[in-house]
Amino acid sequence: MKILINILLAVILSLVSWSAFAVSWNKSDPLFFIERNKNKNYVQYDVRLTKNNELHASNPVTAYWVLENGGQEELTLIERKYAYGIDSQEKLEQNKIRVLMVALKDREIIVEKINGSFRAVVFINGKQSILEKVYIESKQRLTGLPKVLYIDLFGRTKGKGSPLRERIIPE
Repeated sequence: MKILINILLAVILSLVSWSAFAVSWNKSDPLFFIERNKNKNYVQYDVRLTKNNELHASNPVTAYWVLENGGQEELTLIERKYAYGIDSQEKLEQNKIRVLMVALKDREIIVEKINGSFRAVVFINGKQSILEKVYIESKQRLTGLPKVLYIDLFGRTKGKGSPLRERIIPE
């Protein structure tokens, strides 16, 4: 029994050290996040990078929950498909992609390198802007599904860095 416990402990320790090693090779730049009125958890969107600080070849933009307690969780299948997921990612050129999100169906997001870091560029109030935050105000329906009342986009103009905000009211 003692031998089995020692073997199990050795396997667990090797997995922990392998996982720490694997994380050290995974680089990312934060792009923006989505906050909601429901609670303090938010969805963080990052761009995955190679060792050479270039966009990862497959699915470079990732999304995950950052919990109120500081932990992280993956989005569920339903959240990815109907709320916070990424509809498509299309490479436009080296280190530049077009991203379409489920939550912002009518807004094309271009991820590109600006001043040494990757940023999400989107039109806010008709001006090309760096997206920083999305805020979603919703209310719970009797069916249990939320009804989105409005979506606010927050960012800064790409050139001058002036703050911008736009409110989208779904139909």
